[in-house]
This record gives sequence, structure tokens and C-alpha cells, in this order.
Amino acid sequence: MSEEQVALVTGGSRGIGRAIAMELSQAGYRVIITYKGNDAAAQETLALIHGKGGQGEAVRFDVADTAEATAKMEDIISRHQNIRILVNNAGVTADGLFMMMSEENWDTVIQTTLKGFFNVTKPVIQRMVKNHQGSVVSISSVSAMMGNRGQVNYAAAKSGLIAASRALSSEVARLGVRVNVVAPGLIDTEMIKDAPVERIKDIIPMARLGNAEEVAKVVRFLCSDDASYITGQVIFVNGGMC
Repeated sequence: MSEEQVALVTGGSRGIGRAIAMELSQAGYRVIITYKGNDAAAQETLALIHGKGGQGEAVRFDVADTAEATAKMEDIISRHQNIRILVNNAGVTADGLFMMMSEENWDTVIQTTLKGFFNVTKPVIQRMVKNHQGSVVSISSVSAMMGNRGQVNYAAAKSGLIAASRALSSEVARLGVRVNVVAPGLIDTEMIKDAPVERIKDIIPMARLGNAEEVAKVVRFLCSDDASYITGQVIFVNGGMC
């Protein structure tokens, strides 16, 4: 790349976010990861990026906190005029049967995913439109399509992310910006550490969990010039679950 180009990955300190950050770094981007609170994990991700010759930085803030996110995003954009890629990966789970779900658990999941999407994507997309180039990829989930028991909040959030991304893609398609979604299935990360893995494998046609690097490679493709005619789409990475 002739000039420094930047990729911003929310929730980039662990799991799928870390794998995406690593993949984009290897593609030549300076990677900025955001994270909510795990300083050690964020620094480990940066060490991995730097260890492979890449450049990166970590910025700590809660994407769902509008005041904090606005201030941090203003700082990031003021320092980096050429954000070419945004990956909305920040997300949380707070599983439980809907009839017994607390309002707090509902709000936490919805706001992290959807308000986080708004707080981060809006200022970045404004810069991308001004530059007439950019790619936004949001990380949804197979739960958005399958309606998993105990995940009404998570399914609502991730379905909303798909709908928002498709609508946004139609607004900016003629302005040089592409917007897509990747929807992983069961991926071997800390998020499913308490799940009944062997039983889960029985419902996956490929009979195994995915790994974060498999998701990251799809994100990298969607952000590349090889995907220049792809926008408004949802790519499933789920071993054939749906």
C-alpha cells in the first residue's frame, strides 16, 4: 500500500475480533482495535500484531456508551484520515429464557450490538463517504437466523445488525462504500466455553466447530478489491447449519 491505510476492529482484543485484527494486519493495514476492559488481552493482541511486523494500537472504550464512544471516535478519526475498513465485532451474550430475562440483560446485549453499531459506524461512514471509499463488515451470528432457545436478546440484536447493514448498504452503495455482514456459526472461542460442544457438533453438518481464523479470512475477502461488487450481503460461516 502506497499510504497508510487503517482498519478499525471493535471488540478486537480476543476471539474472532483478534483473528480479524491479525488477518487485516497481515494484509497491510494499520489496525486499531477497540475493547471495553481487558487490558491484558488487548496488549496481547497488539504484541501478536507487532510480532508479525504489523502496526496497531488499542483504544479502550465502551461502544454502547454514546458520550465515551463519541469522544474516542472523534480522536481516532482526527488522527487517522484514511480509515478504509470498519469491522463491527463488539458483542456480548447474556443468555436466559425470555420469561425470566432481566431488563438489564436485554438492554446490555441490544445496546452493545446496535447502539455500538450506531456510535462507531456513523462517524466512520461519514469519513468513508468523504473519501469515496471504504468497506464496513459487521459480525452477526447464526443465532439471527435459527432462533436459539435462551437467546432472544442475542437473536434480536444480531438480526437487527443484518437489517441495519442491508439498509445502510443501499444508502452508500453509490458513494464508494460497501457494507456487508458475516454471520458465524459455532466458533471455538471463549464465548462458547460453557456450551455442550459434543452435542452441538451433532447439529453441524460438518460435525466440527469453526475457528476464528476461518471467519477472519472471509472478512478479509469482503474488505478486499476482490469483493468490489459485493455489498448488502450476508455471508454465513457455519459449517452448513443454515
